[in-house]
Amino acid sequence: MKRFKTISEFLQFRQLPKPEHPLIGVFKVESVEIVKLSEPTTCIYDFYCIGLKRVASSDEVKLKYGQQTYDYDEGILSFIAPNQVLGLAVDKSVSQLKQSGWMLLIHPDFLWNTSLAKTIKHYDFWGYSVNEALFLSEKEEAVLVDIIKNCQRECQANIDKFTKSIIISHLETLLNYADRFYHRQFITREKSSHQLLERLDHLLSAYFDQEDLISKGLPTVGHIAQSLQVSPKYLSSVLKVLTGQNTQQHIHEKLIEKAKEKLSATELTISEIAYELGFEHLQSFSKLFKAKTNQSPLEFRASFH
Repeated sequence: MKRFKTISEFLQFRQLPKPEHPLIGVFKVESVEIVKLSEPTTCIYDFYCIGLKRVASSDEVKLKYGQQTYDYDEGILSFIAPNQVLGLAVDKSVSQLKQSGWMLLIHPDFLWNTSLAKTIKHYDFWGYSVNEALFLSEKEEAVLVDIIKNCQRECQANIDKFTKSIIISHLETLLNYADRFYHRQFITREKSSHQLLERLDHLLSAYFDQEDLISKGLPTVGHIAQSLQVSPKYLSSVLKVLTGQNTQQHIHEKLIEKAKEKLSATELTISEIAYELGFEHLQSFSKLFKAKTNQSPLEFRASFH
């Protein structure tokens, strides 16, 4: 495992020139050989990395995120936050991986005492897996490349008291555009997004149909996302666009549906229903039910009959 604490360390590993600014690096990569490895390698960055690139990979070398392999042959925009793990899997003794495009590296210290220091983590895509990268149209790519070039020009110019605030402004604009383009992708890739929603509904229905929920407990967002093979952040983002609810709210919605079904179609007591749905305490179930329906379970059952 390779850990890069500074941007300079990373650029040296990539055999690229030192950055003009120690805390931010912007560089263009055109068919640069970036790795020649004899064994699988994982990397961890102590800084933010934004990649707008195309990678000519081969059958021997594929990028991985966790246990998933991702084909980088298309032009994409990806985001890697500090402490995330990026892996290179190698199937032959010596292989190469070539890429072209842009990379933007930002050390957290650069954001200190700026508005972006507080808001950068609010962008959900920092929590997406690499295989959930953003596919850009030509127009979208051109917009982002212009912003990256503006950052590069500021880094190459003489540093003055305006440099940092101007770069921060460009970075905020880039992140806001990325947020917009991701929402566009959720809509334009409607089939895959709705298929994800259907898989989620099927998974939750099967989960709440089990008879031993008290031993399993209520499903967590992490468990659901792992079962669907997506990152928790990505799953919530897709659901917000399609349903207006995040994953936790969707889980609660499905749970309330099952509770209503049991309250209206069975003679089970409220305690028995809460127990069957995975609640250890009746009060927790009653509180959630009332918050979602404005009725207690007893009031719902009475009004139904």
